[in-house]
Amino acid sequence: MSQGLVGILDPDGKLLKGQKVPSINRKDLLRLYRVMLLNRRVDERMITLQRQGRIGFYVGSMGEEAAIIGSAFALKPKDWIIPCYRELGAALLRGFPLFDLCCQLFGNEQDAIKGRQMPNHYASWKLRFGSISSPVGNQIPHATGIGLAARLTGSKDVALVYFGDGATSEGDFHVALNFAGVYKTSTIFLCRNNQWAISVPRQFQTASRTLAEKAAAYNIEGVEVDGNDILAVYSVTREAVDRARRGEGATLIEAVTYRQGGHSTSDDPRVYRDEKEVQEWLKKDPISRFKSYLINDGAWSETKDASLEEQIKDEIEVALKKAEKIGPPCIDTMFEDVLDTVPWHLEEQREELRASQEYESVQEDRWPE
Repeated sequence: MSQGLVGILDPDGKLLKGQKVPSINRKDLLRLYRVMLLNRRVDERMITLQRQGRIGFYVGSMGEEAAIIGSAFALKPKDWIIPCYRELGAALLRGFPLFDLCCQLFGNEQDAIKGRQMPNHYASWKLRFGSISSPVGNQIPHATGIGLAARLTGSKDVALVYFGDGATSEGDFHVALNFAGVYKTSTIFLCRNNQWAISVPRQFQTASRTLAEKAAAYNIEGVEVDGNDILAVYSVTREAVDRARRGEGATLIEAVTYRQGGHSTSDDPRVYRDEKEVQEWLKKDPISRFKSYLINDGAWSETKDASLEEQIKDEIEVALKKAEKIGPPCIDTMFEDVLDTVPWHLEEQREELRASQEYESVQEDRWPE
């Protein structure tokens, strides 16, 4: 059980005394920064779209990019990512196309999930990025199961599962960690402690000094890390992944960060949160911190940053315009992908639906607007 908050960079992007930068080449460092910035700008744009009524719902991750992207970077492509609902950065890092994201948000004909999931519930089998589910914490045991399967089959794959501090109050969290401890599953439990479970502050969730120390009850490794420091998050996650591959079991990582915006577009945090608290955390912004580090290191500049901002803006708008022009999925698709052979009663309902659509089409032709 590690003691104390692990950090590598201070809020100004300078190396903390006695710390070393993990071995990451400059190309990857710049890639990480680009994905972080892209993640932030996508969140901002999609929240605006929701306010305009163009999409129905959105969950952002503003302020938590380092915790998500830094941890996902420690994985190999074959490892599994089991998301909560703020892990867009991890999906983008894996190569999830912006166009596919936009199709899912609109629920259009090219949405891989065929409009069956609410917005912000994207998934990708090819990228080993699991399906997002709204109920709090129920994805955590799934990751334990994947980690157990890897151990039983002799695979070196690991499963990284994300959840918020609120999920540590759910039974699923404790069941999953208990099972992982007993069977030494190849699972990394990444808790984004963003201080608020919707409107419930962390101090009302638990009397524990930290969330990471809960790992001791299940005899697994527990680490508390500065979740706004992408290098520190990567470093501790990489260590956890290496332990799992060696067959040494699971790790609980508490990434201490902050949710800069609302829980979702259905939430107004001004009702329950002190603005002074928000401003203090904004000084620790993970993107600003990493940008300062890169500039200090000579790898980046304000001129390059301005150019990247324009590239990202154009990239988002191209994907949005393309996806928004596509119509909804054929209504027949509601009968697909559940049963190998459609039973007679569902086939009957499908025919009734088709007949109803044909009737409505005739009526529209008869009485044009």
